[in-house]
Amino acid sequence: MSTPKVLFGFHAVGVRLKTAPASIIEVYADPTRRDARMKQFLSRAAEAGVRIIEADGPRLIKLTGSAGHQGVAARVQALDGVRTLDELLDDLQEQGTVPLLLVLDGVTDPHNLGACLRVADGAGAHAVIAPKDHAAGINATVAKVASGAAETVPYFMVTNLARTLNELKERSIWVTGTAGDAERTLYDADFKGPTALVLGAEGAGMRQLTRKMCDQLVRIPMLGAVESLNVSVASGVCLYEARRQRGI
Repeated sequence: MSTPKVLFGFHAVGVRLKTAPASIIEVYADPTRRDARMKQFLSRAAEAGVRIIEADGPRLIKLTGSAGHQGVAARVQALDGVRTLDELLDDLQEQGTVPLLLVLDGVTDPHNLGACLRVADGAGAHAVIAPKDHAAGINATVAKVASGAAETVPYFMVTNLARTLNELKERSIWVTGTAGDAERTLYDADFKGPTALVLGAEGAGMRQLTRKMCDQLVRIPMLGAVESLNVSVASGVCLYEARRQRGI
């Protein structure tokens, strides 16, 4: 059996309560918080038959490693899901579903990763891909910022990102990178077919090898004084443009 992990915050724990309550080992709740949101949450946990343990603020901080726990945490078992990227892509092909993938190159901040996962979930992306090196992994902070999306969006950390992009191309998935110096804008590109959108870390952008592996480069038009967008905001702009072209 896999090692239990900790989720915290109303959104992250609430999504697990909604989608897989049997995987929850126990819920921890701050007894000093008696507002309507907490009462509603505890009622849902009780209805699901989940064990509820009272835990004060210091205990929750020790458990979660964060002061942003909102008075709620849970120990949960990892969910069974798609085991590899290849399996996911094979499943999409069998279903006749046109892939929409988000690739993050060099995003090391867990808050940015969590926000990207949340955007990917909202836009219906089928997976988020990142290199094992120079990238954030899934932890409790990522799960909280993702507001449940860390539970629903497959996140694949690959050993060699350039090789993975080449394998996507071999599957006829068009790889589009974002770069501020690209000649074409996002709105000049066609995302109706199988698509992988590649975004680099804010400031540094994509690594050169990653850039070379892209079939095309596009830029998000910047009409004000700032030169770039946060990577999660840019991910949202790109993914929702793809969704718009596909008729949502």
